[in-house]
Amino acid sequence: MPWIAAMIEPVTDPSVIEGYLTDASNVRGHADGLLRPTSTEEVAAIVRHCQDNDIALTVTAQRTSTTAGPVPFGGWLLSMERMSTIEHIGPDHATAQGGVILGQFQAEIERTGRLFPPDPTSRHECSLGAAIACNASGARSFRYGPTRPWIEAIEVVLPTGQVMNVERGDPVPPDWPVPSWVEPSVKTAAGYFPATDLLDLFIGQEGTLGIITKARVKLVALPEQVLGVLAFFKDRQTAVTAMMRLRDSGRANAAGALSPRCIEYLDHHCLDLCRQRVDDVPDPARAALFCEQEVESVGEEGHLEAWWELLEDVGALADDTIVTTDDIGRAKLHALRHAVPAGVNERVVANGMPKVGTDLAVPDDSLLTMMDAYEAAPVEHVLFGHIGDNHLHLNLLPTNDAELQICRDFYKDLADKAVRLGGTVSAEHGIGKIKKQALAVLLDARTLQEFRRLKRFMDPAWILGRGTLFDHPKSG
Repeated sequence: MPWIAAMIEPVTDPSVIEGYLTDASNVRGHADGLLRPTSTEEVAAIVRHCQDNDIALTVTAQRTSTTAGPVPFGGWLLSMERMSTIEHIGPDHATAQGGVILGQFQAEIERTGRLFPPDPTSRHECSLGAAIACNASGARSFRYGPTRPWIEAIEVVLPTGQVMNVERGDPVPPDWPVPSWVEPSVKTAAGYFPATDLLDLFIGQEGTLGIITKARVKLVALPEQVLGVLAFFKDRQTAVTAMMRLRDSGRANAAGALSPRCIEYLDHHCLDLCRQRVDDVPDPARAALFCEQEVESVGEEGHLEAWWELLEDVGALADDTIVTTDDIGRAKLHALRHAVPAGVNERVVANGMPKVGTDLAVPDDSLLTMMDAYEAAPVEHVLFGHIGDNHLHLNLLPTNDAELQICRDFYKDLADKAVRLGGTVSAEHGIGKIKKQALAVLLDARTLQEFRRLKRFMDPAWILGRGTLFDHPKSG
């Protein structure tokens, strides 16, 4: 059909393609052409053409990935930006195309009094399909988990161009060679899920097994009120003690007086960055916890009483604690939270070197061991993140090439340590193209070979997401 032939003609203007060649990892790629389909039929036709003609095809959306997954190294780019329609929002579920901005989708859902809980940091910039493809999570994953349990169905274009509609509960076809392995018992987003449910196979596959063109997601009631708490502590141990009590309480009763939906950590280096930009950080503070509390049946007063009691009991700097119940308080917290990434980005620019960041998670009993390892960093650094899930981000800030190599070696040592402790090499960012060596630390050779076998089975010409998760085979 003529429209198909015209649609498969890619944009080759370098000035247009230029804007699609990198992501938040700052890795830069190259591509021969760009396609921006508007329908699933167009996506399928493009994929079939690439499969038949051995053209590498990299799917891109908003390029918020930190692992270079959407960065092309040759071949064509397929952007999902023009497939962004919200099709339906109901009381129990909502449906949208894969290219819709996640935060916009959530805002429309919340106007109806419902909530789609996953909240990756980039939710106002990333797409729904990419969040599913990477099993994205975020601060609220402490209570709600990652994206996976909130997906009910998808429409996906396989690497052969076949369009498949997959519902929660559909079994994996018996002839599909799905890898059999045991994921670490921590928050993780590393490698193909050992699925028996077909839907789970496509969640977290990082655009290597299919292109998600549409999804139906599960909704819950939007909380009527959410309290924000930023608590400061005189040292790390006091902050960790408070976190453990909050975590135990929340796990025991998700609707209790102490039942945070997120518990986020800031180390003293983070607080130093904050002090340069805002006035609300007390001088004695050496650590902080940012938490959110949905108001449950105990009411606002019941929650506040329980939180103050805890903070005073553990020895927090209670008088300096910031509690938000209104827009003014929320603005203060947002200013403090924004000061950390703003400060890190400023350092990166000033240093003229990329940062090296971790995305490791470990079991409960290994958190302190891992924090000790992080704090032995050989260069300037900040440590922050999802401490309720034992998932902290160490950002290393080298100032020259020699320090950059030191940081990369240090990162490898940290990944090795996390795996030995029963953890994962990627808790939420995925593997992409830059953490393949880390995946090989987590998985044995047999499991990696099973991953490759599944990839070859589903993608005979290995066109989709070449270089993501593992290298494109030289032959065979």
